[in-house]
Amino acid sequence: MAHYAFLDDSTPPVVTEVIAGNEESTGDWETFYSNARGQRCLRTSYHGNIRGNYAGIGYIYLEDLDIFMPPCPGEGYVVEGATWVQGQ
Repeated sequence: MAHYAFLDDSTPPVVTEVIAGNEESTGDWETFYSNARGQRCLRTSYHGNIRGNYAGIGYIYLEDLDIFMPPCPGEGYVVEGATWVQGQ
């Protein structure tokens, strides 16, 4: 079983829902779910081996890094790897 995150149209996109779905080895399910809902859909992973972190509602998607991130914890934080760290 695979998991997929639906994204809104904001910048950066925010996760609005996460579902369990079909394994990508059996087809292009990101495109299928995107077309079915009319909303962008990307695969996510409990183990963090796909797109950095397991997506949750309210997480953001950073396209340039191809990772899901929890909401920023506050001012002065920057992304390092797939986590937020306080900037220096």
